Amino acid sequence: MTLFLLRRTGLLALALVLASVLVFALLRLLPGDVAATIGGIQAGPEQLAAIRAGLGLDRSLAVQYGEWVSGVLRGDFGRSQLNGTSVSAELAAKLQVTAPLIAGSVLVAVAVAVPFGTWAAVRHRGWAGSGISALAQIGIAVPALWLALVLVLVFSVTLRWLPAQGFPVGGWSEPGAALRSLILPSIALGLTEGAVLLRFVRSAVLGVLHSDYLRTARAKGLTRTRALLRHGFRNAAVPVVSVLGLQLATLIVGTIVVERVFTLPGVGSMLVTDVGNRDLVKVQGEVFAVVAAVLLIGFAVDVVHRIVDPRLREAG
Repeated sequence: MTLFLLRRTGLLALALVLASVLVFALLRLLPGDVAATIGGIQAGPEQLAAIRAGLGLDRSLAVQYGEWVSGVLRGDFGRSQLNGTSVSAELAAKLQVTAPLIAGSVLVAVAVAVPFGTWAAVRHRGWAGSGISALAQIGIAVPALWLALVLVLVFSVTLRWLPAQGFPVGGWSEPGAALRSLILPSIALGLTEGAVLLRFVRSAVLGVLHSDYLRTARAKGLTRTRALLRHGFRNAAVPVVSVLGLQLATLIVGTIVVERVFTLPGVGSMLVTDVGNRDLVKVQGEVFAVVAAVLLIGFAVDVVHRIVDPRLREAG
């Protein structure tokens, strides 16, 4: 296990280095100039050159990359080219909205996928299993944006139970209002991702139900439910963990759309705004943080696989 962790940590470090190079290089290919944004339409060539020099944009790309990476290693993602604010501090503030949103979406997705996916597998020959599978297929086809708008129309406009937009100014110092503002976005993201996860849970449990070891357990006197709980879920969890890891990565990207719909001051909204302002330092910090989160999720999924599936440990 130790050798596996060392090998995977080395691969993670290499992936992070390559990701930093790609993020830095690709953002330099984007059209637009932050100096022109700061100087305005009246700025002349000399003024633009002075602004670029003040921002350090006149230095070589290798020097700029080296300074940025050295700062990232210290937890410093640089400062905004427009207003000089710390990118790390702003990311930390925005994550107070985005991280709970992702966590709530995962809870909704798992709460929908695991029980209903298992039920659909156990009752796959009846109308209940077929109905759940059909609903899951419809859920996969429904965009999170459309579902978010429907939820707002029903629960905010018609019933007036939950807020349609915004996040409390005081943040989590007002926990009740903060939680209420995240309920609809979490449901919108969680239901769409839960529909995808449900199909995989159903397939995994179906495979377990027809396995030889489960039939042996039932032949020894265990009911189907007890055999599934005691022996089946651990094996069914192996493919589901992989899919859940991929869904987490999808959720991170999906928050960009949902945050804009519900006007939440999270990382997604900040990223869209900074791309429009051509604030490269902030954008590269935000994009790299998202990429790093996705890579870390992949690393965690590999470790959990190793723990859950003893066959991988034996092969190692």
